[in-house]
Amino acid sequence: MVAIQGCGHRPPSSTFHEIVTNSRLHFDTLLSNTSRYSRRNTIFLTASLSTVLLNFNSTFPLPFFPSAAAREFDEDEEFRVIRLFQETSPSVVFIKLLKLSNSDNSRAALLSDDSDAKVEGTGTGFIWDKTGHIVTNYHVVANLASDTSGLQCCKVTLVDNEGKKISAEGKIVGLDPSYDLAVLKVNIEGVKIKPAALGTSRQLRVGQTCFAIGNPYGYENTLTTGVVSGLGREIPSPNGQAIRGAIQTDAAINAGNSGGPLTDSYGHVIGVNTATFTRKDRVLRLSFHDVILFQCFGPLVALTKFTVSYCSPLASAGSGMSSGINFAIPIDTVVKTVPALIVYGTAYRD
Repeated sequence: MVAIQGCGHRPPSSTFHEIVTNSRLHFDTLLSNTSRYSRRNTIFLTASLSTVLLNFNSTFPLPFFPSAAAREFDEDEEFRVIRLFQETSPSVVFIKLLKLSNSDNSRAALLSDDSDAKVEGTGTGFIWDKTGHIVTNYHVVANLASDTSGLQCCKVTLVDNEGKKISAEGKIVGLDPSYDLAVLKVNIEGVKIKPAALGTSRQLRVGQTCFAIGNPYGYENTLTTGVVSGLGREIPSPNGQAIRGAIQTDAAINAGNSGGPLTDSYGHVIGVNTATFTRKDRVLRLSFHDVILFQCFGPLVALTKFTVSYCSPLASAGSGMSSGINFAIPIDTVVKTVPALIVYGTAYRD
């Protein structure tokens, strides 16, 4: 026997019964019109219909061809994502922390060519305003903030409105470790840049589409997609306090994505990507409490633990590899915090 395997959609049993019912109705109509069909034709039709019904297998896969409307919808959706990336990515910057050697007497030369420099870490940020303020995570620039040797340098790479890539040194303007936020300033006098479009996190809904743009593992301008998986989460900040109201998403956020924007379907920033869960040393730290997950396999009980990892290389003990459980600081919190960081250098608390 030769088995024929098709590709596509298997019709459900309800479809089979519908086909049989329609065929019987059509056959009854033919039989009722005796003036047009002879006895010989009636016998032939009866035999043909019986053969079809006896040989029809409801489990046989039928080829599935998407309708023109479905194909058009997919093309529109693809074009929408492409356009979103093209309009949003110019507002995203690549942050690289470099360590200078004692022989380096020219930071400008190092900023133009860092191929021989020691990279302490990488991260992402986004343009806050036209004057050159950059928003990122505190843990991305923590080493620079605590540097007393003067050998740490922050290189920020961005593009202007004409698509020209520019590298400049980023100076720390303000820090808020409690919310894992930092503001940098780059000198771009005479250069036109595109600030990110800010949205709101107040009306987010679980299930809505979201997009993360960043530089995971140094791969610039990487786009990942997902959905808002949860709201109102609580995650630890770098100084040990709780960041409440965090956004949970399954959009891939890896090492180097920290500080980058999480956007909605319109390209509006709804959060700042900051952390992911990764398997590390059999410990899970969530909101400063060890959480133990038991997985039972028959008589055996396996103990599985994880750790929160900030998504910036060398910034955490975690691997920084996305587990599908990722977190972003809600943009409403960022909007309340950043202006004070720009003016005062520190967060203002009521």
